[in-house]
Amino acid sequence: MAKKASLKAAPRARSGSGRLKQMRREGWLPSVIYGRGVEAHNLKVDAKTFSELLAHSSSENILINLDIEGEGTRLAFLQSVQHDPLSGSVLHVDFRAIDEKTEITAHIPTHLNGESVGVKAGGLVEQYVHAIEILCLPNDLPETIEVDISALEIGASLHIGDIKFPAGVRATHAADVVVAHIGKPAAAVSEAAAAPTK
Repeated sequence: MAKKASLKAAPRARSGSGRLKQMRREGWLPSVIYGRGVEAHNLKVDAKTFSELLAHSSSENILINLDIEGEGTRLAFLQSVQHDPLSGSVLHVDFRAIDEKTEITAHIPTHLNGESVGVKAGGLVEQYVHAIEILCLPNDLPETIEVDISALEIGASLHIGDIKFPAGVRATHAADVVVAHIGKPAAAVSEAAAAPTK
């Protein structure tokens, strides 16, 4: 299960693009918190600390014990992260206040494990879904979805419905969505394309 990270935050009164740029220059990251039992209000968190937290997480869907100055600690879900399209640096963060009984939606990285029968026979793994959207309670949030593909033969596909999710976790995608496929060897595809049609 995903671990809860801790992060300090402070209320901020400043808004407007000029003031937000100044705040970023000072090493702060503008953010907002909203959700269950919380009136939406503006916060700021230390940009360096947040970047380190993000760098050590498997995805941007993180549970955080948000220690808000003067208000105490709240359980929050990292709802969205706005990045600069050119530099990739974080510009703004949305936190959603939740409790242990609040169901959350998250995109969890999907890892394919094992060498499939089809790959041993010369086939190629084609992964179409690299993160699966799931629904679960905070305490059930997995860090990754691990999938064993060792039984897949050439031409076989792994669907969402084939995956055994951890207890309390369910996918939002349809069961017939293809996650991975074992394709034919490149040489076989080339030969088939070159074969004369009758």
